[in-house]
Amino acid sequence: MNADKAPRLLAIGGAHPDRRGRLNAPHIPATSNPGRMSEEVGGGIFNAARIASRRGAAVSLMSLRGGDAAGSAVARAIEDAGFEDLSATFLDRATPSYTAILDHDGELITGFADMALYDTAFPKQMRRSKARHAAEQADAILCDANMPEDAVARLAEIRAGAPLYAIAVSPAKAGRLTASFPQIAVLFMNVREARSLAGVDDEAALPRAIEALRALGLSAGVITGGGGSVMIFTPEGLWQITPPRIEEIVDVTGAGDALTGATLTALMRGTPLPQAVREGVAASGLVIASASAAPEFDDTAFLAALERVPAPQPVS
Repeated sequence: MNADKAPRLLAIGGAHPDRRGRLNAPHIPATSNPGRMSEEVGGGIFNAARIASRRGAAVSLMSLRGGDAAGSAVARAIEDAGFEDLSATFLDRATPSYTAILDHDGELITGFADMALYDTAFPKQMRRSKARHAAEQADAILCDANMPEDAVARLAEIRAGAPLYAIAVSPAKAGRLTASFPQIAVLFMNVREARSLAGVDDEAALPRAIEALRALGLSAGVITGGGGSVMIFTPEGLWQITPPRIEEIVDVTGAGDALTGATLTALMRGTPLPQAVREGVAASGLVIASASAAPEFDDTAFLAALERVPAPQPVS
């Protein structure tokens, strides 16, 4: 990588409309709950890529969309973000979407993913010369588990030496990444995804899940726990970072993606993983305090947030 140029990130996976309904009062199951709905273009990969771009990465983004109004909105959002758009458009298909229902404190109640196009078309896209060429030009590659298992495996084959990073997305989809664990440099996941991948129950101590993940071939990972500590493991050890308190939680959507994007940019500049995650935690805090999954922020705001994040602490 030329030190005079911005590091090039190839981001492959979900870029689609994100709809978020937030309740006005505590959730009452099995009945109508008043609230408000908002929509913006998001998706794990797009959100992470926008934060990586805020931190100085040059981004090439490869996703899939339909030939509908939602697909046009996604295309405009990618253009507005300043990314190289390598996505494919299927005129006869619907653009994938994600709908989240949040409680009045901004925490997720449930999410609904309508993403059949990703399942059917990503394997073909990874066999095209465009994907290979983009992978060859990248300093780092980020994918998510919206891609089927065979598409992730193919991406690992064509990456030409660039480190491959991944986002688990959800417990239901995270297992698509397991076969490629030996090729994944760092996996970003939450506690539920980590336990699901490790095959341990919800009461198990997190270090037990980490040992199981290592046994499956995953050398390094970052595990978020909502407002709790962020765990980082590498072949050299285990660390944790306790995020600073956010005075007003506006919306948690995109917090993990922001952590991923900022961490990756730091990694591409040579920062060791535990210290890079500290930058990710700072970006995550900015997202939680915003109504957007990828808010605008300058270096001054970022450095102020970073000052509040403690250094990673070794876990014995």
